[in-house]
Amino acid sequence: METNFSNMYDIIILGSGPAGLTAGIYSIRAGYKTLIISGTRWGGQLMLTTLVENYPGFTEGIQGPDLMMNMRKQTERLGCELLNTEFTQGDFSSKPFKITAGGKVYETKSVIIATGADSIWLNVPGELQLRGRGVSTCAVCDAFFFRGKETVIVGGGDSAMEEALVLAKVAKSVTIIHRRDAFRASKAMQDRVFKEPKIKVMWNKSVTKYLGTEHVTGVFLKDTKTGEESEFKTDGVFIAIGHKPNTEKFKGIELDEKGYVVRKEVQDEGGLLKYRSATSVPGVFVGGDVHDYRYRQAITAAAFGCIAALDADKWLQENK
Repeated sequence: METNFSNMYDIIILGSGPAGLTAGIYSIRAGYKTLIISGTRWGGQLMLTTLVENYPGFTEGIQGPDLMMNMRKQTERLGCELLNTEFTQGDFSSKPFKITAGGKVYETKSVIIATGADSIWLNVPGELQLRGRGVSTCAVCDAFFFRGKETVIVGGGDSAMEEALVLAKVAKSVTIIHRRDAFRASKAMQDRVFKEPKIKVMWNKSVTKYLGTEHVTGVFLKDTKTGEESEFKTDGVFIAIGHKPNTEKFKGIELDEKGYVVRKEVQDEGGLLKYRSATSVPGVFVGGDVHDYRYRQAITAAAFGCIAALDADKWLQENK
């Protein structure tokens, strides 16, 4: 394994979604030698998104891949180095930290983890082709496009209940499809869903196939008890069965029970807030969906990336 001893970085950023690229913009403008290990699938989940209308600054909206390309070009113009390969290991046991990527070891004084989280999909026929064409994993992002239309939610947890309630504000109807005969969501969330007249539930059903070519027109359902199959027409399908944070390579970093990086708020000796984005390892900071399983928006990820970069700046100044 080749070690880049001659190529010490001030900050290495792991991830190239809104959090990682925003962190890069702030890091490089603060005068730090910065490397973004972007991965082979750079850009995060917005690369799978079509029209984005809730990111400020674009009066007519912007395509997700175009937004990420703009962010990337901005970081490159400012002088960030981007490495289009996957990192395979992070050694946070001693300083300088060592990040392995593309068969090389890169040393750095600090690290920002911004690897994000991936939506869990159904992986049934038609899903890949219809993502962004009526198939979504974010009602907050896409509910606007289904005003007055028939919609479906797949899932049974709190996230599915939240998605259904968001859709019910604009859609003509919302049908929750759940593979069991009871939700795992909290009672409070279930009560809110059951009180909403626009929301109906189909129990003991699983989606086995999507219908449609240019846009989703319906789904095939299979009864999980009888095996009976049926067709259900809909204008949109929202998958709400969870997210998987990209944290499997972070040995030595504290994770919560869901696998997300634990973000710590650190106070100084006087009790004032010092860092908002610290992790269990001093000098390692975190931003974006890799720790945030509540909001999961491009703008909040970018904001967390900014916070992580500012915290890393403060830490580096204090630990010269």
